[in-house]
Amino acid sequence: MARSRQLAPGIGRFSRSQAAARRQLYKGPKKSEKAAAAEVPQFKEVKVGGEKNGGTRLVPTSKAPRFYPAEDVRQPKKSRKSPKPAKLRPTIVPGTVLILLAGRFRGKRVVFLKQLDSGLLLVTGPYKINGVPLRRVNQAYVIATSTKIDLEGLKLAAKSSISAEAEFFSEGKPKPKEPFPEAKSGDQKEVDKVVIAAVRKQENLAKYLKASFGLTKGQFPHQMVF
Repeated sequence: MARSRQLAPGIGRFSRSQAAARRQLYKGPKKSEKAAAAEVPQFKEVKVGGEKNGGTRLVPTSKAPRFYPAEDVRQPKKSRKSPKPAKLRPTIVPGTVLILLAGRFRGKRVVFLKQLDSGLLLVTGPYKINGVPLRRVNQAYVIATSTKIDLEGLKLAAKSSISAEAEFFSEGKPKPKEPFPEAKSGDQKEVDKVVIAAVRKQENLAKYLKASFGLTKGQFPHQMVF
């Protein structure tokens, strides 16, 4: 197919996409199946002169390289860097009300309890108020508000029973539904007992935690003060 002829110097009759379409480049090159290469034997028989040499000898068809690496397996470089947990934002302190931006409970308001060793935040709804249980949340997906709750008297165990990653990733097959562990429900009740008592001390705070967060047309989060 002829190329696009020029109407004026530098101006073609067809655009670049139209010219490519007329050349039918979208069809792609024709691919022909190549015949399978014949297998080359690893050794070949060569005649050798001399009475005591046996007459023939097996010689490799491809000559081995003269130089070869001293170490066959390349060892990965050892890193001396150790992963460190993320630094907690100064606006997030125990008792701060956070807004979840991702996950199953996105849009919910929760109470921050403490930062775990992994760097994640341990939060609770409380469960009786808005249905959010004890959860681990990345601080990159929360908005810290100016509302704070006094959590005096709350004691959290060093070892939390909400972690079940090892069991979850151990098997890929779905497991039959099991009753909710009593240890988890016990931890939830103990934590919520202290948090709900602190929430009731402030007027309308329970309604604030129960209400979900959302934006309407013309509202921009970067222009808001939480």
